[in-house]
Amino acid sequence: MAKIPVQFRLNGSDRAAFTDAAENLLTTLRRGLNEFAPKYGCGQGTCGVCTVLIDGEPQLACLTLAVACEGRHVETASGLADGPNLHALQVAFMDNFAAQCGFCTPGMLMAARALLDRNPSPSREDVIEAIAGNICRCTGYEPIIRAILAAAGAHGQKRA
Repeated sequence: MAKIPVQFRLNGSDRAAFTDAAENLLTTLRRGLNEFAPKYGCGQGTCGVCTVLIDGEPQLACLTLAVACEGRHVETASGLADGPNLHALQVAFMDNFAAQCGFCTPGMLMAARALLDRNPSPSREDVIEAIAGNICRCTGYEPIIRAILAAAGAHGQKRA
């Protein structure tokens, strides 16, 4: 089967890869573009570790066809920091001990980023709903929720 070229913007840079018609975005990112922030977890869309933002919306890279990303903007946790300056979410995750093994962290960060982009002052319930599709098996959810709320507060202070 012939490979299909696909081009999209990945973390602010134009990227291109060759993919199969049925290849998911996760495989293209990891194998074709050496972008390892999105993790492979369940491969069925139930764990959330492969969450990325596509045109600002959280999507599961394991369920998204790579060819569907043609011309779109794809963001991963690798694109959160601005050079050496960490994103407020990354700082808050460290400060609030929101990562133990870290396997779920990239997906959690991207789900949280999407939430804060559309709602800079979320309630606890908003945070819980935003990360509902992301499973954490070791840290537990309280530190993650606290971290996202702290990042929202830090983000709000910057804008004031």
